[in-house]
Amino acid sequence: MPWTVFNRYGQRKYLTSSEVDSFVKSAKGTSIEVQSFCWMLAFSGCRISEALSLTRDSIDFEAKHVIIRCLKKRGKRVFRAIPLPPDYLKLLRRWLGQVKNGTSPLWPWSRMTGYRRICEVMQAAGVKGSYATPKGLRHAFGVRAIQASVPLTLVQRWLGHADIKTTAIYTGAMGPEEREIAARMWQSKSMWGRPPGRASSDSRNHDPEPVNTSFDYPELDEYVRDTSNKSENILLSTEMMKVSPIPSPLSKLVNHAKKITEIRMGRMLYCPLIQFWI
Repeated sequence: MPWTVFNRYGQRKYLTSSEVDSFVKSAKGTSIEVQSFCWMLAFSGCRISEALSLTRDSIDFEAKHVIIRCLKKRGKRVFRAIPLPPDYLKLLRRWLGQVKNGTSPLWPWSRMTGYRRICEVMQAAGVKGSYATPKGLRHAFGVRAIQASVPLTLVQRWLGHADIKTTAIYTGAMGPEEREIAARMWQSKSMWGRPPGRASSDSRNHDPEPVNTSFDYPELDEYVRDTSNKSENILLSTEMMKVSPIPSPLSKLVNHAKKITEIRMGRMLYCPLIQFWI
């Protein structure tokens, strides 16, 4: 089964933007060690094993990015640079000031300990589900980058994907533009039986809407002044169309309807004659 942004039960594998924001805010209530680790996964989209292998030399404050070794490339030493936000760089400066050995990992934990730290912050943030994992943060980074119109090749490089087809899967997640298009479809007058954007209500508790008796033809509007009687306006407009020197679309429509009526009447008379002749 090909990889998608949804699992086999139809549930998404990534965190939404609001869930990531809640996770980032919740991490502020932890120690600087845990907060910097959580933010690394949220802002870089790296794998948990890649984050645990970072050292002091992996952070380039001058270029404002982190250099990560792609651990998926077995037998090869492949590195990728991922830009980091300014607020996170300030936090890393504070944390690096407490790291004594420059060659030791920034977070000297096991993979299981790092996983548990992420899940604890997820729970404190109220993020629940199968996607509340370090992998869910990585998928959220890819989805968020695609929705922010970041070029696909750049997202591929940031995530360390060998094949761009893997990166293109993140385009299957619904973004704001797609929701906006769907919202316009839901506002269809024919779907809800009311003008777009008007909230549903009980018609018995409201006065009926006034009938629009205005005309869209300037040559007729100057003759029609009194809108108190709708039937009179219709008769008056019909008479004016007969004498109007400029043919209007409405008159063409009336003539076309007359022709259709004549054709139908002819068919109704012709069919009994055929039966009589037979």
